[in-house]
Amino acid sequence: MKIGFIGLGNMGLPMAVNLAKAGHEVVGFDTAAPATPPLAAAASAAEAAREADIVITMLPNGDILRAVASDIIPAMKKGAVFCDCSTVDVASARDVAEQALASGLGALDAPVSGGVSGAAAGTLTFMAGGSDADFATMRPLFDIMGGRAIHCGDSGAGQAAKLCNNMILGVTMIATCEAFALADKLGLDRQKLFDVASTSSGSSWSMNTYCPAPGVGPQSPADNDYRPGFAADLMLKDLNLSQQAAERVDADTPMGELAMQLYARFVGEEDGKGRDFSAMLPRFEQRSRKS
Repeated sequence: MKIGFIGLGNMGLPMAVNLAKAGHEVVGFDTAAPATPPLAAAASAAEAAREADIVITMLPNGDILRAVASDIIPAMKKGAVFCDCSTVDVASARDVAEQALASGLGALDAPVSGGVSGAAAGTLTFMAGGSDADFATMRPLFDIMGGRAIHCGDSGAGQAAKLCNNMILGVTMIATCEAFALADKLGLDRQKLFDVASTSSGSSWSMNTYCPAPGVGPQSPADNDYRPGFAADLMLKDLNLSQQAAERVDADTPMGELAMQLYARFVGEEDGKGRDFSAMLPRFEQRSRKS
């Protein structure tokens, strides 16, 4: 396939390179720097999209997605598929899909889970919203870039799944960090807490796979001075999006709202900016009940 790939940052670049290494012709564009081999370089987003069978975007937010979509949709050939892998608000995803479909294109919103390491290794999980036919067209490319692709429903369903999933993740990571900080003050060994919680009702991905306590459980960013696998800034972005979505549909999400407030304080007022989202553990270690 001829693929246009727009957004070659920490996530987009390794995804595009994996497609090129698999034998596809990938034309890349990013405002920060020109694409380099094995990607072909385009001078603009519209040029990268022109004549492509598939256009994939990986962009920072919904406003930028809308702007790029307005640029590339008129340049895309009829019948091509526009697949956005950014994490954005559901309304932007749906509006861009409507714009693409009205222009005779296919459209998918397919945000990812798995971080930079998953993008490099080709083990991402894709959560896709759009038609069965467009999902089937993209499926071979999802299989190159990731380990799993789930068709979640119509346009916007991929973003909805990502935001709900990451709201759960933000809440459970905070609870996991609180539990380790409490265990310390109760004199309970961290490894013993892990041995109990990871095999009983306290089990979660935050505990079992991404444990925030250094030296406990599988290797995680906690063992690398909390250098980000998934930055606290990005968790805050996703929690903000989840609460925007909740407000839009009048959903009561008090735990999600509190998680958003805690990460906002952690990133904006404490030392969380640029650190992994599991660095909430040293934050709680340093705090008393009323501080």
